[in-house]
Amino acid sequence: MPEEQPAPDKGKKSDNVVDKIQAFGQTSVPTAEQSDIHCITIIGQIEGHMQLPPQNKTTKYEHILPQLVATEQNPKIKGLLLVLNTVGGDVEAGLAIAEMVASMSKPTVTIVLGGGHSIGVPVAVAADYAFIAETATMTIHPVRLNGLVIGVPQTFEYLEKMQERVIQFVTGHSNIKNDLFKELMFDKGNLTRDIGTNVVGQDAVKYGLIDEVGGLGPAIQKLRQLIDEGEAPLQ
Repeated sequence: MPEEQPAPDKGKKSDNVVDKIQAFGQTSVPTAEQSDIHCITIIGQIEGHMQLPPQNKTTKYEHILPQLVATEQNPKIKGLLLVLNTVGGDVEAGLAIAEMVASMSKPTVTIVLGGGHSIGVPVAVAADYAFIAETATMTIHPVRLNGLVIGVPQTFEYLEKMQERVIQFVTGHSNIKNDLFKELMFDKGNLTRDIGTNVVGQDAVKYGLIDEVGGLGPAIQKLRQLIDEGEAPLQ
């Protein structure tokens, strides 16, 4: 009699998906049968070179960058949807994510839900088109350092140069004017314990920081439109 083949372990595949959700906050890159749009979420605090305490909700940049590379290389993926609800975090890690999103050849759309604060602002504007929920907010404030800081002129020059990198990126990838962005960044009357400005939904659009107020449905429709326009033959 022929040997009975063992039944495929359906639970094992399910466990792999659960492991990926727990480790990365998302499932694997979808196949063409599922969807040709890949979604990446950036939540909590963007973790950089220093590991944050375990009770912090974090997005690790070493998880995001390889996914962006995989999305760019996968021919089955036609577009990227980036969902943000972040308080900000490591400046260089946030800029690295923003630069990679901005340099992708495939259409990209971002949605700011809840909050896209601090270094989350460059990530939000890095895509081809940016949405913000009506109730979502974005905090614009100067760059600062944590921990031991040596009070010498070089430290302040370094901070100023890093801040200028953020300003140039944001103004270069959105419709906000340089002077207006700096004015919002250094405003003293908006935040209770800090300088800067908390920008809500419609105001972010009015200032030219974000393209449109909207949520998931409009974002998917816009991404589909960008994908179709990219695939359309040249006349």
